[in-house]
Amino acid sequence: MSVNVNRSVLDQFYRYKMPRLIAKVEGKGNGIKTVVVNMVDVAKALNRPPTYPTKFFGCELGAQTQFDAKNDRFIVNGSHEANKLQDMLDGFIRKFVLCPECDNPETDLHVNPKKQTIGNSCKACGYRGMLDTRHKLCTFILKNPPEAPDLGSATVKKDKEKKNRKKDKENGGGEAGKNNDIDAPEADGDDDDEDWAEETTEEAQRRRMEEISDHAKNLTLSEDLEKTLEERVNLFYNFVKDRKEDGSMDMADKEVLAEAERLDVTAMGPLILTELLFNEDIREQIKKYKRHFLRFCYNNKKAQKYLLGGFECLVKLHQTQLLPRVPLILKDLYDADLLEEDVIFTWAEKVSKKYVSKELAKEIHAKAAPFVKWLKEAEEESEGSDEDEEEEDENVEVVYSPSARELKVETVKPAKTQREEEDIDIDAI
Repeated sequence: MSVNVNRSVLDQFYRYKMPRLIAKVEGKGNGIKTVVVNMVDVAKALNRPPTYPTKFFGCELGAQTQFDAKNDRFIVNGSHEANKLQDMLDGFIRKFVLCPECDNPETDLHVNPKKQTIGNSCKACGYRGMLDTRHKLCTFILKNPPEAPDLGSATVKKDKEKKNRKKDKENGGGEAGKNNDIDAPEADGDDDDEDWAEETTEEAQRRRMEEISDHAKNLTLSEDLEKTLEERVNLFYNFVKDRKEDGSMDMADKEVLAEAERLDVTAMGPLILTELLFNEDIREQIKKYKRHFLRFCYNNKKAQKYLLGGFECLVKLHQTQLLPRVPLILKDLYDADLLEEDVIFTWAEKVSKKYVSKELAKEIHAKAAPFVKWLKEAEEESEGSDEDEEEEDENVEVVYSPSARELKVETVKPAKTQREEEDIDIDAI
């Protein structure tokens, strides 16, 4: 549904229209965000880059914004209703689109980064003036000026030549009719045929197919991201399953991560991989697929929590074989750098029934207790040894002797205080 660009104009036959904003809220908790689905179409109707109104929303709401122009995704952090953003867009249109003289939206922005000014010109009434640059968005516009229309000298020259040829034909048409002399059209390098004719070579056909396939990928990407989280997880599950079945999983670690990022399910990746790549022989499989899991778990505590959840689900499937080996498997995951100490300690503090029953979760935690205890003691020992080393370093002095070939390291006893010396003198007396 379209609305008037200037919504204060109620005339239904108003010629300047734009699509109504469509907003979609994605994510939960701290990661919640609002995607303006049709921002490209709205910005096109306003003759402004889509980044400008998106950044305007961020300035007005005090929220961060993200731009993915390649995939037409323009995001404002937080949950925001479409009607609220539509009202906010009216403010953007008043400040940066409508002409101050005639209120028409047929305006262009002219940015001068050197002088730090933003000019505004209207095609309808001829107005030319300067924008008030006190708004925060103006800083963004100065750093990211709108792209100038690509009108090269060759194009202008071509248009002039076409007009001249047309005039020559009109002027010379009468004389040509009298003399029955029709001139053959001259071969011109700027003929229109070259503008639309396509190359038929194999290389040109291959290039066009690649462009079509890239465009199709982008369409698929935008469609997939509009699906629910459950649907995107299922897509990722089927992707990994297909790679495993066709035998290409061993070398597909980068491809798997890229697909998870494309579907915006990176944190949940280890949960899916655990289900598809691990079974009762998990200790050997950790070594085999270590690289795949590191892609997701390295410096990502959320992904590590999902890995522990997947591990609990795996114990449920192979309870007889894996329950007694819980501490050994956790140590393998820790040694492979797939789990950090903080994540393990947090997991061990609370029994959750998110993935398995509470009874089984208690059993898993009980079996893991010796490993968690060992990990805490090892951490305390390492901290203690670091303190001892620091104390020893304080009592070590490097002595240089001109006659010696090497430096000597001597342990220096701490000097006695004056009170201790006085005590010793008194005892001697």
